[in-house]
Amino acid sequence: MSEKKMTKEELLAKAQKPSDDAMKLHPFYLGKIEVVPKCCIRSVDDFAIWYTPGVAAPCKAIQKDPEEVYRHTAKGNMVAVVSDGTRVLGLGNIGPAAGLPVMEGKAILFKYLGGVDAFPLCITSQTAADVIEFVKRIEPTFGGVNLEDIEKPKCFEVLDTLRKEATIPVWHDDQQGTAAVTLAGIINAVKIVGKRLDKVRIGMLGVGASNQRIAIMLAKAGVDPGLTYMCDTTGIVHKGRADLKGDPWKQQLADVTNAEGRTGGPAEAFAGVDIMIALSKPGPGTVKPEWIKGMAKDSIVFCCANPVPEIWPWEAKEAGARVVATGRSDFDNQVNNSLGFPGIFRGTLDVRATTITDEMCIAAARELAKVAEDKGMREDYLLPTMDEWTVFPREAVAVGQMAIKQGVAQVKLTPDEAFKKAETMIKRARAQLECLQDNGFIPLP
Repeated sequence: MSEKKMTKEELLAKAQKPSDDAMKLHPFYLGKIEVVPKCCIRSVDDFAIWYTPGVAAPCKAIQKDPEEVYRHTAKGNMVAVVSDGTRVLGLGNIGPAAGLPVMEGKAILFKYLGGVDAFPLCITSQTAADVIEFVKRIEPTFGGVNLEDIEKPKCFEVLDTLRKEATIPVWHDDQQGTAAVTLAGIINAVKIVGKRLDKVRIGMLGVGASNQRIAIMLAKAGVDPGLTYMCDTTGIVHKGRADLKGDPWKQQLADVTNAEGRTGGPAEAFAGVDIMIALSKPGPGTVKPEWIKGMAKDSIVFCCANPVPEIWPWEAKEAGARVVATGRSDFDNQVNNSLGFPGIFRGTLDVRATTITDEMCIAAARELAKVAEDKGMREDYLLPTMDEWTVFPREAVAVGQMAIKQGVAQVKLTPDEAFKKAETMIKRARAQLECLQDNGFIPLP
């Protein structure tokens, strides 16, 4: 039954089903990841190669030349998913243990969609310095770090510091990942409604980590920041707000957005705008239908709070929105980090980039949008879905080539070489899972 033909009661029941299933299947599997060898073990005699005494030889080689670690270990394909559980989904500060199911889920998405070996590391921390110190201490093991679900303003300091000081690429998915996928969706939505990226007016509800980085990335991609109006719980962000003096990140946005000096609340922020981007308090009811009614003709509404969007998509349509997106996979037009981070990290690791720049994320966004355009984008198909797996090697190529162009890649690959490498890793991961399921090692519920 299509979303358009379902009653509101059926749509609400559909929205609740993933939560009901999760409560049954998480205990069934007792977690979502495990560690399996990828080297041959023909008999116990092989342990003399993989462990002592043979392992001493690669240890000495790495001691002599630290770069040899990428030839003798799995470091180059391993990513740490680091969280202190202080800002998990739309659930808030639920702690590192309660955040572990999310980080395990992140790890299986990394593997299945990007062929990346990711490990959830949920930690106790009180300050940004705690997280920074932890990440620095685990650098020898990992090829990259994905920061996840860390409260603001702690997350800003952590990311800014580690991007400068870490020896491996570090990014914050709630900032850069969300921004990249949102940008991709906006690129195509603007085309669908026949407007120009450099001319659209954008209202943003929520000025947290995600929307702050989205605003920055949109500006770098061609949006006029002066035509962007950001609104937090106090009201519209503008230069005259005295409360911003203690928040340097919001103050920076106040200096470049809202050129006309709008004041007021959400109704004023969204009046006459072309695009609404909401990443705020989970709904329903956070975004009012009357705000959407006050937007420009052919409006675009991205309400991407998890686990429940700020307004149900059918309500946004009824209020006059032409294109509607959420962060959920069970509705049309999912705008979710899962379309970004697997391919972006795949490309980063394949060229051994030392960082993940905003330009690398924008390159991924443009390629993500191009995949949907190639397949025939429309109002209910802004972006590819996760099962269109070729999007991930295409993103990887775009990211890797931008890293090479910017001089932050330690390995240079041609586009064809990069695509083949990414494709091989992703196909291998998917085939492994299918093999385990087919042979009963992963029992089906």
